[in-house]
Amino acid sequence: MNYNRIAIIGAGNMGGALVKGWTKAGLAANLAVTAHTKRTLDRLTEACPGISVTLDNNEAARGADVVVLAVKPWLVGQVIEEIKPVLTDKLVVSVAAGVRHERIDVYVMPNIAAEYGQSMTFVEEAPQATAVAELFGRVGQCRVVPQRLMDAGMMMAGCGIAYVMRFLRAMMEGGVEMGFYPDEAKQIAMQTMQGAVALLRETGLHPEAAIDKVTTPGGITIKGLNELDHAAFNSAVIRCLKAGLK
Repeated sequence: MNYNRIAIIGAGNMGGALVKGWTKAGLAANLAVTAHTKRTLDRLTEACPGISVTLDNNEAARGADVVVLAVKPWLVGQVIEEIKPVLTDKLVVSVAAGVRHERIDVYVMPNIAAEYGQSMTFVEEAPQATAVAELFGRVGQCRVVPQRLMDAGMMMAGCGIAYVMRFLRAMMEGGVEMGFYPDEAKQIAMQTMQGAVALLRETGLHPEAAIDKVTTPGGITIKGLNELDHAAFNSAVIRCLKAGLK
C-alpha cells in the first residue's frame, strides 16, 4: 500500500491509539491527523513528534492517499458529507463500529492496543482488504474476514479487550483479599496472564491441554476450576461475547 499520506479523521481513543501505534512503527511523517479541539492535537503532537495536525478535515483528507475515519459512529455520515469533495481517488477506511456507507471502501475493527503494536484487527473482505491489512498489520495482528464475521471479531477483540481487563481486575481483587497490595496484585495478575498466553503461543497447545499440566488429581487447582464451573464461568463468557450480536 502507498503510505505517502494517511489522514486520520478523529483523534479520540481509537484514532489516537492508531496514530501512536503508526508513529512507533515509523510512519509519523506520513500521518495527517484531525481532532475536534486544538488541545487534543497539541497533546498528540507532543506524544507523536513528526505528525501533521489540523482542525480542518478537508485539509487533512485533500493530500491523503488513504483516509481513515476514526470518529464516533453517529458522526460518520456527517464527516463523509463534509469531506466528500476531496475524496476522489482516495481509499476510505472506517474503524467506526456498525456503520455502513456507500463511500466507505474497507471496514476495519482494531482495538486500543494498537498504540502498543498489539491490536487484534479484523478487516472486512473487499478488493483493497489485503493492502489495508498490511497497513493495520503495522500495529498488531490482522485477519481479513467475510462481513458475517466482523461483528464477532468486534466482540472478541474490540470489546473483548475490556472483558479480559475485567477478568484481570477480578484476579487483582482476589489477590488483595488474600493479602497483596493492589499494585502487587496487578503485576502478579498481568504476568500470570502474559505467561499463559506465551505458553499457548509457543506450544500451540489447546487451552484445556495446558490446564491439564497444572491440574493435579486431588490438588488445589481443580478446586478453583470447579468453583468457576459452579459459577457458570464459561457460559458467562460466551453470553458476554454474544450480547453485542443481539
